[in-house]
Order: sequence, then C-alpha cells, then structure tokens
Amino acid sequence: MADILEEIVAWKRRELEIMKEMQPTHKLQRIIEEQTYYKRPPIADALKTSETGIIAEFKRKSPSLGWINEDAKPTDIPFRYQQNGAAAVSILTDNRYFGGDDGFIRDARMSGVRIPVLYKNFIIDEHQLFQARLSGASTVLLIAACLDFYECKRLLHAAHSLGLEVLLEMHDESEMMYADLEPDLYGINNRHLGTFQTDVETSFRLSYLLPDNAVKVSESGISDPMTVRQLRDIGFQGFLIGETFMKAEDPGQALADFIAQI
Repeated sequence: MADILEEIVAWKRRELEIMKEMQPTHKLQRIIEEQTYYKRPPIADALKTSETGIIAEFKRKSPSLGWINEDAKPTDIPFRYQQNGAAAVSILTDNRYFGGDDGFIRDARMSGVRIPVLYKNFIIDEHQLFQARLSGASTVLLIAACLDFYECKRLLHAAHSLGLEVLLEMHDESEMMYADLEPDLYGINNRHLGTFQTDVETSFRLSYLLPDNAVKVSESGISDPMTVRQLRDIGFQGFLIGETFMKAEDPGQALADFIAQI
C-alpha cells in the first residue's frame, strides 16, 4: 500500500513553494509584528478543567473516506460544537486532502467561537506557523512522523515564540523520543498516517511511555463513549474526535448525544 503521509508531505512542500511566491514569509512576519496580539486560550488549560475533554473536529474530507460532509460550514458546526460542550475545536486547514482552508478558522472565530482552536495541518515549515497565528488559532499540531527530531524542536520553539501552543503527535514506540521536547500537549494518534488504518489500542499501549504529568490527547478512531471513559482511567484528558460527529446530519447534536453517554 502506498504511504499516504509521504504523498501528503511531498505535496505540502510543493504547495509551500507556491504560497511563499504569492506571500513571502517575511511579509507574513511583518504583518504579525504590526498586529495587536490577543493570546488565545490554550487547549491544555481547557482540558484540565473540562468535564468532557473533547476536542471536536471540523473535518469535511479525508484521504481514506473522500468527502465526509462536503457541505459543512465553518460558520456553523464549530460554534455548534462550542454550544454543545466541546472543550476545544480542531479545524482541518489542508485543502487538497481534507477540503480545508485557513479561512475556516477565521470564519469560526467570526461566528462566535471563543474556545481554543487547533490548527490542524501537516506543518513542516515556519511559514505555516505564521499562517496559523494569522488565522486565529490557539494551538498548532506538529506530527513526529513528518519531522526529524531537530526540525520538530525548532518548530516547537518557533511556535512558542509566536504565542502558539503545541500538540505534538506520536503514533508508535519509535517516535516516543519526541516526548523529550516537552510540548504543551502529548498526542497519541490511533491512525497510522502511512496506511490510515486505525486502532484505538495504540493509545492504551503508548500512554505509559509518556511523562506522568503530561496532558495526554488520544486522537482518531474514537466512536464509543465507553472508550473515552477507559482512556480517562489511564490518564488521558483530551479526546480528538472528528468523523464520528461529522458523519452525522447534525454534528453538534451528535456531540451532545455522545457527551450524554460518557
């Protein structure tokens, strides 16, 4: 089976070349320096105080499923998530593979979303951190499988210098060394990004390899409220859930129903 992550990252490098020609990195940096900055609430703090721990995801499309909810509106669903108990919202901003856009975060903020927002993309360059900051995100995702250790360290520090929190995602034992970088949130992705196969047991297996005081987030493949209860019992505080809600006719109501069963 083709490695989907390699394909995505290769495309991301070409996409970045085009983006930088259209709007060079130094211009984004200048815009940020000239802005009055209002620090957004961090997800880590939200998870520590949340009764649900759910990071509800706005995800219109995926490489494995194709369109999940093509007509979903960023001005509607993220706000509905907030109304129905989400601790935070994750918004896919990759266009080619996930049908997303940076503007979706701005749209969500304009619609009234005040809870933390995760900028979810395949970040491989500081240029994307500037884009995340300008979009109104609270937090960025760094994926260990996309970056070598020192690239990840550099981008984590760059994100912090911009006032952005970092969710660092790992998905197998070979990547657990990245936990030494001490991100704000430690994510375990139950989906293998090379094959897109999902196994929630990944979170159960790897949780014990994370620091005791880590804010742990289990990502992908969570469709049963019982799984959330079990993951809580072993120390997870966050649960990133997208497809379970986005497949529903009313994702916000699907979230409310899910929470009621936890």
